[in-house]
Amino acid sequence: MIIQRNLFLNWEQNFMQQFLAILKQYWGYDQFRPLQSEIIQSIASGNDTLGLMPTGGGKSLTFQVPAMALDGVCVVVTPLIALMKDQVENLKTRNISAAAIYSGMSNDEILTTLDNCIYGAYKFLYVSPERLSTAVFIEKIKLTKVC
Repeated sequence: MIIQRNLFLNWEQNFMQQFLAILKQYWGYDQFRPLQSEIIQSIASGNDTLGLMPTGGGKSLTFQVPAMALDGVCVVVTPLIALMKDQVENLKTRNISAAAIYSGMSNDEILTTLDNCIYGAYKFLYVSPERLSTAVFIEKIKLTKVC
């Protein structure tokens, strides 16, 4: 039991070191804010995690940093188009590939974005909840490596 616990602690420390390196590289911070580490550790441990934080508390980093350490596209579901656009632009300024699918896009734009996800062109894909149930999204996401 002690050996198993020590292996887990070493694994957890390695992941946290990797997360801190990603945080520094892309966001320029040396450490996480309060609650961020706990949420990220829970995610890294494979737990379903609900992170409740105040506005401006850095919620986005709690899924963006772990996703950067994993292979595949991180699918982010939000009903707020303005938030999608803001998050995508923020990630792009940090040289992180991101896209959003929202109402007002043409079918060709949606298909191109989803195809680019299949081919690994994006690290983050922001979508609205209603998009999840569309036939095109379901078909394309099955072909996409999601982290």
